Amino acid sequence: MTREAARALVRWYLQTQGAGMSEGLNENGLGGTMVGSAQLYFEHHADTQVLECSALVYRFREDPKPGVIDGFQKEAQEGADTGGGTVDFETENKSLFLSRNYAQIPSSAEFTKEMERLMKASLDWGTTVLDRVASRVFGT
Repeated sequence: MTREAARALVRWYLQTQGAGMSEGLNENGLGGTMVGSAQLYFEHHADTQVLECSALVYRFREDPKPGVIDGFQKEAQEGADTGGGTVDFETENKSLFLSRNYAQIPSSAEFTKEMERLMKASLDWGTTVLDRVASRVFGT
């Protein structure tokens, strides 16, 4: 997916979510929005021509303790609903996301449905799954 195609898709999606005249992606290929309580981020990777769509699960204040990210990975492996995404920890901003990648432009209806699933799952992961991981890792 070219950057222009990704920009057009994200611009269209953000406008359907009430963002007004958003560019979609900035000159660095980044964009984002809040939909209700969910935070959604977009990044176009020029080297692979992929649009990455990420719903925030949790932003850590410090580096996560050993076993925490593995605990989230294990939840996904055990079948916790990821909304079609994968567990994605970004070390540079200490944030945990559920992310999906698009190499081809999906239909508008498909993209909207998949973003809704991703955001719904991220909200569940930020509460229910987070509690299970904390209990498993820290015994709380």
